[in-house]
Amino acid sequence: MAQTATIYPLTIDLADMDRGVYETLDLRVARHPSETAEYMLTRVLAYCLEYQEGITLTDGVSSGDEPAILVRDLTGRITAWIEVGMPDAARLHRGSKLAGRVAVYTHRDPRQVMAQLEGQRIHRGADIPVRFFDRASIEEIAGLIERRASLSISVTDGESYLSIGDRSFTLPRVERRLASS
Repeated sequence: MAQTATIYPLTIDLADMDRGVYETLDLRVARHPSETAEYMLTRVLAYCLEYQEGITLTDGVSSGDEPAILVRDLTGRITAWIEVGMPDAARLHRGSKLAGRVAVYTHRDPRQVMAQLEGQRIHRGADIPVRFFDRASIEEIAGLIERRASLSISVTDGESYLSIGDRSFTLPRVERRLASS
């Protein structure tokens, strides 16, 4: 019998001073049995850092042809395609043709991710930011997330800060771009 996703009700106080976004988000994040806690956390962070009207979390690793996060305008047109983890070039190529903007958020090894994507045919590849979170920080925070959790995420001057319980973290993030293909 197939296992079902575990639902994580998360309350997130988001204060993104760089973009002027101040929201309290009540998310129900479905974590597929094959999805790591680190992947789920990276997906939640990407959602918060990309938060805008029309944003939705898809079913994550079990979403098939969809990325981890989609943004649609009021007509239903896809305006942003946000991948998490280590997407292949074909997914980014497809997303770049469908959406006005594509981004990748990952906690994986930057050398591995970039090596997998460099030299591949990706529509507007040089316009796609690949944002890397520090793996050790993601692993530590992921270990603290319980089934029901409250988080605070602040962004100022490009730096991200996360609080969970009585613990606070600075989340180093590096951005790279793909070479033109």
